[in-house]
Amino acid sequence: MFNSSASGSQSSGNRVYRYEVVRLRGHRTSSSVFFNVAYDRMAEFTRQILRQGGKILNVSPLNGDALLMTSSATPATSVDTVEDTAPATPAESTDAAPAAKKKAHADVKVNIYRPNSPLTGKLISNEALVSDGGVGIVQHLKFDISGSELEYTEGQSIGIIPPGKDAKGKPNKLRLYSIASTRHGDDVDDKTVSLCVRELEYKNDAGETIKGVCSSYLCALQPGDPVQITGPSGKEMLLPAEEDTNVIMFATGTGIAPMRAYLWRMFKDNERAANPDYNSYQGKAWLVFGVPQTANILYKEELEEMQTRYPDNFRLTYAISREQQNSEGGRMYIQNRVAENSVELWNMIKNPKTHTYICGLRGMEPGIEEALGAEATKEGIVWKEYVRSMKKEGRWHVETY
Repeated sequence: MFNSSASGSQSSGNRVYRYEVVRLRGHRTSSSVFFNVAYDRMAEFTRQILRQGGKILNVSPLNGDALLMTSSATPATSVDTVEDTAPATPAESTDAAPAAKKKAHADVKVNIYRPNSPLTGKLISNEALVSDGGVGIVQHLKFDISGSELEYTEGQSIGIIPPGKDAKGKPNKLRLYSIASTRHGDDVDDKTVSLCVRELEYKNDAGETIKGVCSSYLCALQPGDPVQITGPSGKEMLLPAEEDTNVIMFATGTGIAPMRAYLWRMFKDNERAANPDYNSYQGKAWLVFGVPQTANILYKEELEEMQTRYPDNFRLTYAISREQQNSEGGRMYIQNRVAENSVELWNMIKNPKTHTYICGLRGMEPGIEEALGAEATKEGIVWKEYVRSMKKEGRWHVETY
């Protein structure tokens, strides 16, 4: 993913500005995208937006020194600016954070550990998630945070500060990764936090193979190695507290990370036992998961075990692009699966108890909205307006890159 260095340095006095941008290539013309940009990077960021064909509608100041990010709309300019991690959290629009939603998650903590005073955790395990014959390297990493004050909730992220310096001789900036474990950790003992990380690898214009700084660092860690952790951050992807909530999840690749945390909270025995106020999920959960090959289905055994044990509450649908065909004979992507099941999905979405979560590649968003929007139109409902209303209700949650 793209974690822009537009976040700037700590020496900029934490002066941060929110940009509202439209017309970026890869985005719907009418859709606004929000970015938080440090003062000392505003000129560079503005040039990048213009190169992408974007139009800046508004720039307003923000306060505070929380970690700030941009989405993948900004072109990568160096190895340090490109990372394929769990998605960064773009600045939320005011529609996405009404007062009622803030009240619902008022007890969720953020920024317990900051870049200038990170937590030193320790790697417990580093396990491969891609089977033989799969594409790329994706690892499940579990870190020991015992004795610390770090508390987190399903749907939040943590920051990782890789050691060393960037091409300009400055300390490497942290990257955000969505947490893949529940608040109690994989061992359900409140002593760990887990991540799902894909090692970025690509070729530059000269044909040289380049690897992501932080993702490569993490994927190469050995048990016992220390790691600098910040956070937690983000409240956009949190689950509602009610056990009868319906949850629709659209994920690609490492976008599965927060979905795994949700599903563990809903269906894992030890996890349910550890939550006296949330121990018997009664809603309907539906995961549509897009991957290139069967070997790239991350957490496959876990997902299919939960589907087998809870068939009345959990539905699992794969979109395997290189192995399955859509109705037109092309590759099967997540948006094709949504189109196939658009009637059922739309009927679920209309239920005020349904929350929808989208995490992964931004490219899936237009297809998802097109398929669901077609069903809304049949009932005389304007999809764009309906999404806006769901955001105000805190029922539409998106983290894409």
